[in-house]
Amino acid sequence: MTSIKEIMRQNPVCLDAGAYVLEAARAMRDQHIGNVIVTRDGRVFGILTDRDIVVRCLAQDKDMRQCTCGEVCSSTDVVTISRDAPIEQAVRLMRERAVRRLVVVDGEEPVGIVSLGDLAKERDRASALGEISAAAPNL
Repeated sequence: MTSIKEIMRQNPVCLDAGAYVLEAARAMRDQHIGNVIVTRDGRVFGILTDRDIVVRCLAQDKDMRQCTCGEVCSSTDVVTISRDAPIEQAVRLMRERAVRRLVVVDGEEPVGIVSLGDLAKERDRASALGEISAAAPNL
């Protein structure tokens, strides 16, 4: 049985809730990713996506140099999963909680992230989502 640690993206970008959105945007650009994990006091607080930056910061005329990640992250009820959990548990959690990504933790420390696309590549690579997720990123 395949576990989450075998398919998760390791070493996720984590920023404190007080970090400015501009820092998150630059990290996303530099790492070619679409989200960062937001932490508070070393614990998972939320997930900030590129869409959050556009909808909750830029579209509301907020200054990316003054707006914090904690203010605009979309998900503060983050669903986490152990890196040793089976993939079936991730699929079940995503269905039950209607989320597209899970933060992978070791205790309370974020160690990875697994997305709906990661699961599609693993479980059904021939599906449209599996093929799209397996394709090289648009840079």
